[in-house]
Amino acid sequence: MKICDLHCHSIFSDGSMSPTELITLAEKQGLSALALTDHNTTKGLKEFMKAGENSPVTTVAGCEFSTEIDGNELHIVGLFMPEESWVEIEDYVELLHMAKHHSNVKLIQNLQDAGYEITYEEVTALTDADEFNRAHVARVLVSHGYAETVPDAFEKFLRESCGYYSPARKPGAYATTRFIKANGGVAVWAHPFFNYDEKTVESMLAGARKAGLDAMETLYSTYTPEQTKQAKALAKKYGLLESGGSDFHGAAKPDIQLGCGYGNLKIPYTLFEELKKRAE
Repeated sequence: MKICDLHCHSIFSDGSMSPTELITLAEKQGLSALALTDHNTTKGLKEFMKAGENSPVTTVAGCEFSTEIDGNELHIVGLFMPEESWVEIEDYVELLHMAKHHSNVKLIQNLQDAGYEITYEEVTALTDADEFNRAHVARVLVSHGYAETVPDAFEKFLRESCGYYSPARKPGAYATTRFIKANGGVAVWAHPFFNYDEKTVESMLAGARKAGLDAMETLYSTYTPEQTKQAKALAKKYGLLESGGSDFHGAAKPDIQLGCGYGNLKIPYTLFEELKKRAE
């Protein structure tokens, strides 16, 4: 069975591999298609698409947008974003990057004020992205011995409830969905069951579908079999296409492998084909 992976990250957001390295790994994993979906940036897409020109792996230009509905954070992935839209995307997320910068500065300052000896510079050194993410801060906290693992660092320091981190204000999910559609992409709700239960997901779906949402991730690394079943049922109920991805980050999430998640994830190539048809 031909398989694909429609959600992964490079060094241009919070991943640890270059776009070219991702293509090489995808070939080794036997993938037929791979989407690069860095957080709120398209800056890795030129290298990614170039690396895929002579590869058996079909490349998909994407971007994962951080958005919200009524204070609830949602990630909306734009797939098959045409090259002429990449500049538009960078303009769209510029204010988000500014808010993210202020949030990052405050996070580091709060940790320093609490006696944790980490610096802004050592965190930024971990990424080629314009702004670092909490995963980078987690890696520094681990390197200093303040946490045992990246998940441990999130539990102790980096969740909003810990008091050090205040999230940046994000654009609306519906507006972002419309933006993706207006710029020729396919709008996918990323890992809805990662943060929310079935009731909460369904409460948001009607409005999202009305805004033009095309699909939702029904196959994802951390889903339980029950969550996969629920996701598939909701996609069918609301007339959405299915998507799926490992959400591979490399060193930041070392247990999750490209294409297969924790080892048993298989995303049929037919999902890629149906989403591509929607883009066309």
